[in-house]
Amino acid sequence: MTAADVMLWSPNPATVAETAMHRFMQDVGQPDWTSLHTWSVNNPADFWSRVWDWCGVVGDKGSEPYLVDADQMPGAQFFPTARLNFAENLLRRRDDGDAIVFWGEDKVKRRLSAAELYALVSRLQQYLKAQGVGVGDRVAGYLPNLPEAVAAMLAVTSLGAVWSSASPDFGVQGVVDRFGQIEPKVLFCVDGYFYNGKAFDCLAKVADVLERVPSIQSVMVFPYAGSTVALPPKAITMADGLAQIAATEVTFERLPFQHPLYILYSSGTTGVPKCIVHSAGGTLLQHVKELRLHADVRDGDRVFYFTTLGWMMWNWVVSCLACNAVLLQFDGSPFAPSGSILFDYAEAERMTLFGTSAKYLDAVAKVGLEPRTSHDLSSMRLMTSTGSPLAPETFEFVYRSIKPDVQLASISGGTDIVSCFVLGNPLLPVWKGEIQCKGLGMKVEVWNDEGKPVVQEKGELVCTAPFPAMPVMFWNDPDGAKYRAAYFERFPGVWCHGDYVEETAHSGLVIYGRSDATLNPGGVRIGTAEIYRQVEQLPEILEALVIGQDWDNDVRVVLFVRLRDGVSLDEALMKRIRVQIRDGASPRHVPAKILAVADIPRTKSGKITELAVRDIVHGRAVKNVEALANPDSLALYKNLPDLQN
Repeated sequence: MTAADVMLWSPNPATVAETAMHRFMQDVGQPDWTSLHTWSVNNPADFWSRVWDWCGVVGDKGSEPYLVDADQMPGAQFFPTARLNFAENLLRRRDDGDAIVFWGEDKVKRRLSAAELYALVSRLQQYLKAQGVGVGDRVAGYLPNLPEAVAAMLAVTSLGAVWSSASPDFGVQGVVDRFGQIEPKVLFCVDGYFYNGKAFDCLAKVADVLERVPSIQSVMVFPYAGSTVALPPKAITMADGLAQIAATEVTFERLPFQHPLYILYSSGTTGVPKCIVHSAGGTLLQHVKELRLHADVRDGDRVFYFTTLGWMMWNWVVSCLACNAVLLQFDGSPFAPSGSILFDYAEAERMTLFGTSAKYLDAVAKVGLEPRTSHDLSSMRLMTSTGSPLAPETFEFVYRSIKPDVQLASISGGTDIVSCFVLGNPLLPVWKGEIQCKGLGMKVEVWNDEGKPVVQEKGELVCTAPFPAMPVMFWNDPDGAKYRAAYFERFPGVWCHGDYVEETAHSGLVIYGRSDATLNPGGVRIGTAEIYRQVEQLPEILEALVIGQDWDNDVRVVLFVRLRDGVSLDEALMKRIRVQIRDGASPRHVPAKILAVADIPRTKSGKITELAVRDIVHGRAVKNVEALANPDSLALYKNLPDLQN
């Protein structure tokens, strides 16, 4: 029996009719999921129009046709005559019920009602107007995952200005590499932040950023962890900046569907990050589809994602406000002061959607937590995981040790589309190791090297038809050459995402890793996730990283492992690793070299970065170490004697 043959969860027939997906399916006259998905990709104008109406998008949908140049990719235009404002859709409520609940580790707990959030947005909007911010201007947030970050974003986008953000753990160069390209007029920051129980100053770094990004005319500093450093030039505290401003009605600038909303950034490990511009209409429509239908977010639900402002999951989860849900925010270490704090939060706030990363769930399993018995998680209907492939064994851990009746949805898409290609579905079962389904309206296929669609074979994840959340453009790419090269070079007219995947017999997806990190020993493609899945089952190993090293006119597989305290990489452990990989994967997956390392480099959003290590091992410079959360770790991989023979 393979992993994919094990069903871990199935919808409750008694409650499936309550789900938004089921009601939507009935409203559009489709008898089952397969028919619904087929209709959605074959009739894109009709489908997205129905999503607009069904999810109650605020704005003017414009006149038909709702899709022009549908055969152009890129180039298709959805809702070409529509007018809307993103912030207006997230600020529907004005009542005294919770809009945002915030925990900053065990240091800070706060809540904002919908009325309080609206009032704060109003005051920040007036501040921005006074700074001359208007349609198309850029405003940046160098911020933790705070309620004020959400309010600032909404104030910016209410004016038709463009929001971009980075988390405060980014170094100065990383911030300059991003914000320096887009030239923001105003910067929002904090005085300091907490991580793992410690306070860190931000103001000294902000002063350096101001020297190197001359476009920033003014800075507002939100209070959080405190700082003894003097305010930098051009800066004002939130208290002083808003002291003379009273809350009034927020004005919402309704603009075309394709008007820029967010600028997000590629990871930047291979050079200066690409600035990916996303539209207000496309982002909103894709998010409400995913949250309302695929994640079954309902009015009053309490929605959480463990994320920072440097990861697109922040942009995604904030859109739950457009679904009349409560946003639960957490900032800091998910293991401070104890490994159970996120489950404490889930119990205390009656979390309905718990979103996190595969690495977090792996870590919870490694430290032996059993939230199923230690916490009341009865409110939690859905757990989602992204950032890297979720191993089949971690699927089992969730059902064994966290919640046996939760729907577990591994999801995947990314910064490039600020949303998902493949994700969960409350109408379908959860099979061990599989992502449940392709997104509605997303014509996703798996193609082999000849550009032919395949099922139950590994290949490239592609999308063969336009969708609203495609980027508007890349910043500073006037002829679109960088944009086309990023997604449309391999298969002209088809989005090639760069994931190495397989479509299963259940029409689910398994992701084996990034295409550019796949291994090719003897000319056979191997996804890195296939090796991680085996290695990380061993209790001695906390995490691993694998690369292909050019060697003797071929490629050899090199495995790096980070071990538990007190464990050494002796011959016996290396033998167990090789046997585990050979038996669980294949002899071709077995590494030629296994080395122990003290740390594994990762990006700011927590993804391990195989490409940077591959460059170091081959003596190539890593072009942008500022993209890494722990750049010092790269030194551990340089000039290793074991890799010279």
